[in-house]
Amino acid sequence: MRRADRLFEIIQILRRVRRPVSAQAIADELEVSKRSVYRDIATLTAQRVPIRGEAGVGYVLEDGFDMPPLMLTAEEIDAAVLGALWVSTRAEPELARAAENLLAKIEAITPEPLRRHIEGTAMSVRPVAAASEDLVDAAMLRQAILDGRKISLGYRDQNGRESERIVWPILLGYRDEGRILAAWCELRDGFRYFRTDRMTFARRLEERYPETPAALKKRWRAAMDAERERYAAADQPLRPR
Repeated sequence: MRRADRLFEIIQILRRVRRPVSAQAIADELEVSKRSVYRDIATLTAQRVPIRGEAGVGYVLEDGFDMPPLMLTAEEIDAAVLGALWVSTRAEPELARAAENLLAKIEAITPEPLRRHIEGTAMSVRPVAAASEDLVDAAMLRQAILDGRKISLGYRDQNGRESERIVWPILLGYRDEGRILAAWCELRDGFRYFRTDRMTFARRLEERYPETPAALKKRWRAAMDAERERYAAADQPLRPR
């Protein structure tokens, strides 16, 4: 790997994570020595890249750093194309169009030798049946998640029973079969999942829920981890005494 490429990769590694990264971890990923990492970090800081390092802790890229113009490797282009292909066939029309626009923008800035990764991609995604049409605005759900706003929604369960809920939205999950909203449900006083194709209406409320989106998501992940552990324990075979 050329040194210029290695300097760029170090910045990418630091941008990718939110915690300090040790010189050894960087060296392992780039397959170089720690001494090379120390020299590269010194070069970057001399070029005014805002990297802060603490002995025994690691390196952190501080906020406010602007990356140079977009430069993608062949593998990164393949990853973007595969993701855009999936979104264009599984997401709502607005996101599907955005995925197509993304591919067009990437193609416009991609050097000619790499453009075949887009024009003649070697990948595809499995076709799926058209999902049932939703009555709710997925873009509104995503914005409410980002803003930490409550949502009022009507829901019809698998038996046709209808109810109205106030929920704290956490995550909108995209699957082959459709979309699912993970949320804290005030009616059930717990975390629940709601299929968007079973929502009869959804309205974003001005009221915020009483914690940050990051704190709510952390609490949800802890609950999901605990639930997975319970399922795993139940599936374990009985051990002979």
